[in-house]
Amino acid sequence: MSTPGRFLGGVAALIENDAGHVLLMRRAAGRDYAPGVWECVTGRLQQGEGFETALHREVHEETGLTVTATALIGTSHFHRGPPSVHTELIGVIYRCRAADPDALRLSAEHDTARWTGTEAGLALAAGSHPAEVWLRRLLLRHRHGPDGTGFELG
Repeated sequence: MSTPGRFLGGVAALIENDAGHVLLMRRAAGRDYAPGVWECVTGRLQQGEGFETALHREVHEETGLTVTATALIGTSHFHRGPPSVHTELIGVIYRCRAADPDALRLSAEHDTARWTGTEAGLALAAGSHPAEVWLRRLLLRHRHGPDGTGFELG
């Protein structure tokens, strides 16, 4: 008999504008995890909350935007910090379309944002931090589709 898992649920949103550019934001310097690192919208589910409800809540909290989820990009399994039952996260990654990209307003979690193409996004995420490695994989998946290894981005 296996032991039931204990983990957090999470969502990520790769938000596109009408030009096909995606929204990337830089984590503010004072953040506890990955300060100064570029990312898309990410967040954890609240107890009893569904993935799509969490998606819309997190997008609105971090950006002020209203989005439509247009596709599932993949899933994710990682630890947000040193591996433990308190940092293990299972996530669902969505492609979204912003209803009004000009309505963007950042929360205190991020200090700047850019609507960018894939190549420019890859350049922003050129570091070795695990969050940057993950973002590069996500941007490549967005550009090319699944790579034949499944839908999990790590």
